[in-house]
Amino acid sequence: MQSLTRSSPRLLSRLLTLRPQQTRPASRYSSPDARPSTVAATSTEPFTFRVSDSSPSIAHPEINPYDAAALRSAALEKRRYHLQRMRFAGIGLVLSLLMTAVVVWNVDLDQMGPVEGTGKKIGGLRADAPSGVGETFQGKEVKVLGRGEGKKILAKLEGEEGEVELVETGTSSVPHFPRTIRIPAAAGEEQYTLLGLGIRTVSFLSIQVYVAGMYVRTSDLSTLQAQLIHAVNPMASTLIPSEQESLRIALLDPTRSAELWQSILSANPEIHTAWRVVPTRNTDFAHLRDGWVTGIGKRTAEARQLAAAAPAPAAGQVKAISQYEEEDFGLATKGFMALFAGGKAPKGSVMILSRKSNGVLDVWFQEKAPSGAPDESSVARAGSKSEVRLLGTVGDERISRLIWMNYLGGEKVSSEAARKGVAEGCVTFAGRPVGSGEGMVS
Repeated sequence: MQSLTRSSPRLLSRLLTLRPQQTRPASRYSSPDARPSTVAATSTEPFTFRVSDSSPSIAHPEINPYDAAALRSAALEKRRYHLQRMRFAGIGLVLSLLMTAVVVWNVDLDQMGPVEGTGKKIGGLRADAPSGVGETFQGKEVKVLGRGEGKKILAKLEGEEGEVELVETGTSSVPHFPRTIRIPAAAGEEQYTLLGLGIRTVSFLSIQVYVAGMYVRTSDLSTLQAQLIHAVNPMASTLIPSEQESLRIALLDPTRSAELWQSILSANPEIHTAWRVVPTRNTDFAHLRDGWVTGIGKRTAEARQLAAAAPAPAAGQVKAISQYEEEDFGLATKGFMALFAGGKAPKGSVMILSRKSNGVLDVWFQEKAPSGAPDESSVARAGSKSEVRLLGTVGDERISRLIWMNYLGGEKVSSEAARKGVAEGCVTFAGRPVGSGEGMVS
């Protein structure tokens, strides 16, 4: 009896071991996989869970739910992630708004439809009032004769004998420049011929500011022509194609271009030249002035660096003062800045910087003619917005020379497009025999 009692538990445990384990359907209460939860239990680690996140870029390690420090660290990481995404979204929104503002600011309303210009010739200067599509110049219809490189663009203007030849600028804001202009002088008016032009742009967005074209007094073309030819071949009267390419390279090289134009401007003060500047958007005198004054400052800084690098003077000798450190140069710079005190320069207006004998600088300005001007006499009357004004004169030749050099020579210029345009014009003139420049204008 006693043995039977002792063996019963053994038999019972054996039966329990052999009996197949009964299963029951899983429910959302009994099966962790069947119920939604942010805590996923595992058989190997029953007291750990994984923090779920909809962001696939965050890979959280398995975290013990009873580890408060780990939970706090995971929450902070998630918060940092979403804050970073919010910052990126905010930066993207700001950049989008800025780009939209830039695009709107640079939209040329004239391109939306043809608007007839109404510019006139006053006192020998011509203010172009272009249409957005380039079909008119100073309110007159433009005719295109021929095609390709040999084509001519002409316009018949009031008060002009014959038709005026135009040159395309490459921008619809100011589509044309006249081939020749006339600038008032002591003996009346003098004709100037376009040597080359280009568009000045600023910032990485290449925002157009104005179109600048360099003109040479027509009677001085032969002198300039000879200087350009002799700079390449002193014995030649014209340049062959290989020599023309050498001249082109020299005019675009930072160092050689500065040396060449410095020599021409200093050694030939009798050559009269001018820059014709036409804004592509509404601006003011201060903005134009600041660009030229900044160029003067850069050139004077370069000259001071060269002077500082020069060998020290011998014992008993005093080091020479730079020409740009003299008091009269500072006064001349202030006088130049004073010429632009106040005033607006609307789109299509004309600013002329003319360099006369001995480097004397004259600054002329003509606003865009008012819409609906019936004839030249009504526009030319005193007080008219289209009346040509002499803003002033600067007698120090260093001011005009530095402004010219800021367009033509050195490593960085105000408008690389203008320098290339002038270089191409110089190569064209140098490819003709000396004395034939005036004949190319007629």
